Amino acid sequence: MKFIIGKKLNMTQVFREDGTVVPVTRVQAGPCVITQVKTQEKEGTAAVQVGFGTQKTFRLTKPLQGHLKGITKDENAQLTVQYLHDFKNDNDLKRGDVFTVDTFSVGDKVQVTGVSKGKGFQGVVKRHGFHGGPASHGHKDNLRMPGSIGAGGVQRVFKNMRMAGHMGSEQITVKNLEIVEVHESENEILIKGALPGSRNSLVYIFSPEGNIAVNVEKPIVESVDESFAQVEQVEIAKDDTHEKKTEVDVASTQESEIKDESIK
Repeated sequence: MKFIIGKKLNMTQVFREDGTVVPVTRVQAGPCVITQVKTQEKEGTAAVQVGFGTQKTFRLTKPLQGHLKGITKDENAQLTVQYLHDFKNDNDLKRGDVFTVDTFSVGDKVQVTGVSKGKGFQGVVKRHGFHGGPASHGHKDNLRMPGSIGAGGVQRVFKNMRMAGHMGSEQITVKNLEIVEVHESENEILIKGALPGSRNSLVYIFSPEGNIAVNVEKPIVESVDESFAQVEQVEIAKDDTHEKKTEVDVASTQESEIKDESIK
């Protein structure tokens, strides 16, 4: 099973070798890093938590900083992942593994999940495709009205009645999409057809066939043991400086006492 997190950019078109025009959606996918491996015994599910994107460390809460300890994308450890999502773990993955768009290849069939565009509060004509009422002959102001909603004897509205309301902002999954091109240098995937969501919205690309190719040449994860060792060294240095300050304070206190006695 293959999966990756991406960001929808825009739509364009490409030409195949036979001259056919194919409408595609550009997706900036990866690089992604495994931030946690969940097991059935401990978390109650066999899944992996995948991180995508970058953001400053100080924007994270203290618990999240501890959860992402050792995961960084620069030498100064100032950038960390921004988005987290769980996927079913069918691969032999471990915390710190990194994978990019080279996991997918041209011709793969994938399904993409995203959140559709929000339309706000809409009427029945736009939301459900109602035809509306007649525009003349005594039907004033009834052009886009819903009309009758059923018998009035029940004194209530049945569930799932098609009426005006909030439209969009729903999780949508589009299946059986084809990958047309993979640009490894730009971390981009071109997927045939339209994808749910607006520009710069997150999409989750999933394929039940194949395995993830872990990138071992470009690690972006520090060793957790090394990070803990650095923290211990910093704490030891703090203790040494605190002891030195204490000794200086004691010496200054003794000198002041001696001066006071000499004055008396």
